[in-house]
Amino acid sequence: MEEFQCKTTIYSGPGAVSALAGMGGQRLMLVTDPFFMKNGTAQRIAQTAKCAQVEYFDKVQPDPSVELAAEGTARLKEFAPDLLVALGGGSAMDCAKAMAYFAKGKYKLVAIPTTSGSGSEVTDFAILTHNKVKHPLVDKRLRPDAAILDSDLLQELPKGLIAETGFDALSHAVEAYAAKNAGAMTDLYAREAFSSAFAALPASYAGRKDVRLKVHQAATMAGIAFTQAGLGLCHAMAHSLGGLFHVPHGRLNAILLPSVITCNAHVAAKKYAELARAAGIGGSADTIAVRNLKNGLVRLRRELNCMWMGVYSDNPQISTKGVYDAAVALAVEAIQVAAMARKFERSQRRGWPGSKEQGYGKEE
Repeated sequence: MEEFQCKTTIYSGPGAVSALAGMGGQRLMLVTDPFFMKNGTAQRIAQTAKCAQVEYFDKVQPDPSVELAAEGTARLKEFAPDLLVALGGGSAMDCAKAMAYFAKGKYKLVAIPTTSGSGSEVTDFAILTHNKVKHPLVDKRLRPDAAILDSDLLQELPKGLIAETGFDALSHAVEAYAAKNAGAMTDLYAREAFSSAFAALPASYAGRKDVRLKVHQAATMAGIAFTQAGLGLCHAMAHSLGGLFHVPHGRLNAILLPSVITCNAHVAAKKYAELARAAGIGGSADTIAVRNLKNGLVRLRRELNCMWMGVYSDNPQISTKGVYDAAVALAVEAIQVAAMARKFERSQRRGWPGSKEQGYGKEE
C-alpha cells in the first residue's frame, strides 16, 4: 500500500508573501539570518503579516547547531507566538522547524525559502549539527503548515548559490525517483522536478530571472518527493562530509551524484533511464540513457562551476583518503555506505555489472 501526504499549503508566484496577511494571529516570531535583518527583508515581510507584536530570532548560520536551536527554542517558548515564520535557505527553515518541534507548542509554521534547493519548506526533516556531525530530525510534525514561494525574493541570487542549491534539488529528485520507497505519486513529483530544474538551471545561472520561479517550484516538488520516498548514498555522504568540513551541501551533491549513479546503475538503471528520457537526454537503450544522464550532470556541473577543484584547497590536512574515510565512517549507519563505497572503489579497479564495462561509467 502506498501512502502519500502533502499537508503543506503552497502559495506561489510574484508577491506571494502577501498570503501572510490572511493567516491570522497577533504575535509573530520570524526566524532568519543576519543578512535579511540588515537589508530590511525580514522587517518588510513581518509587516506584511500585520501582527500586533513581532519578535525576531536572527542568529541563524549555515549548518545550524543543536545549541543554536536550543537557544531559539527558549526564545520561542518565552514569546509564545501564534505565527512562526522561517525566512531564508535550508538552514533558517531547519532551525525554525527544530525550534517548533522542541518547544511542543501550537504554532502555525510558515516557511519562506529564499533559495531553490533544500525543499525544507515541505519536508518532515530538519538537519542540525553537533560536534561536526549533521544529525537529521525526522517527524511528520516538522512539516510546515504553509510554504510561500515568492519569485520576488530570488532576483538577486548569487551565481554560486544558484548552482549549489540547484544541484541539491537535482539530487533530491534523482535519489527520490530511485529510492526503495518510491511510488507512483512521488515519481510524478521527482520526475517533473528533475526535468524542470535540469532545463532551467543554466538559464538561471546565466542571469535570466524569468526562469527562477520554475527552479524554485522544482525544488519544492523534489522536497515533496523525497520526504516520502527517501534519499540515498549521495545525501548520506554529502551530509557527513559537509558537517565535518563545512563544504556547501549542494556542491558536495554535484561532486558525488554522477559517481553514485554509476554505482547504483546495476539496480536502478530503469529508473535512471526514465529520468534521462524525461529530461530529453535519453537513448534507445537503458544503458545509453543512464550514461547520458550521468554525462549530462557532469556537463551541467562544469557549466555551473560546481567542480571539485578548490573545495578543500585551503585545508592542507584534508586528503582524498581522509574524505573517503570520513564518508564511510560517518554515514555507515544511515544506508551502509561502507559496503557501497567499497563496492564502488572495486568497480574502478575492475569491471562489475553496472560499471564501465557495461557502459554506465563512460563519459563521451
